Amino acid sequence: MLSHARRRPARTAPPVLAAPFGPRFTLAGVTLEAEPDGALWIEAAGALVISDLHFEKGSSYAPRGQLIPPYDTRDTLRRLDAAIARRAPRLVISLGDGFHDLGGPARMHEQDRAALQALVSRVDWVWIEGNHDPEICKKLGGRARAAFEIGALVLRHEPYTDDAEGEVAGHFHPCARIAGRGRCVRARCFAFDARRLIMPAFGAYTGGLNVRDAAFASLFPGGLNVLAAARGRLYPVAPSRLLCD
Repeated sequence: MLSHARRRPARTAPPVLAAPFGPRFTLAGVTLEAEPDGALWIEAAGALVISDLHFEKGSSYAPRGQLIPPYDTRDTLRRLDAAIARRAPRLVISLGDGFHDLGGPARMHEQDRAALQALVSRVDWVWIEGNHDPEICKKLGGRARAAFEIGALVLRHEPYTDDAEGEVAGHFHPCARIAGRGRCVRARCFAFDARRLIMPAFGAYTGGLNVRDAAFASLFPGGLNVLAAARGRLYPVAPSRLLCD
């Protein structure tokens, strides 16, 4: 007898991304763990690294007549709080551009400022100076540095083309445009090789630079590895699936 019961559609894996794998990899002999929210865990140092928070980017548009919902700071703080609670780090390092511009701290809501200062006070916090926010973050507590070393790693905001060994940097907000079955997706990603890592932006309203851009070619002349963040997981992406914008 034929059954007329409606079948549920089979669940399938995301069509454009490969199966997930363990996000641990080695850079200059140090084991790192990438996280789907864009944070990086350095277990040997008990350190959590985030990059390009760009607090108050939303509010920066108002003087120019572009009114967008100014909730990016609060959303970024919420995710940052969750990342710190998950790992309970001894050290947090922000790789520059904590604020979107020099006026960001003055525009920050009192409640958000209090929440950020509470996070900073809980751990040893290092602000790496970025091109958007030179030295302003140190007023919120923590230490300000141009760069910071952890073992063989050098953490800085903007990568140096002639000093790649063990470098962990931000600044470029790497994103991957990924080919799939008749469509494509765009996702924030970690871009790295055996010597250098460029971290994705952690901030809620941050855009991204495609890893197929010439800027990445000069940083990774031998090719790069990509870990794309999608649906709360990280996925490796084969070079053949990476598209230009």
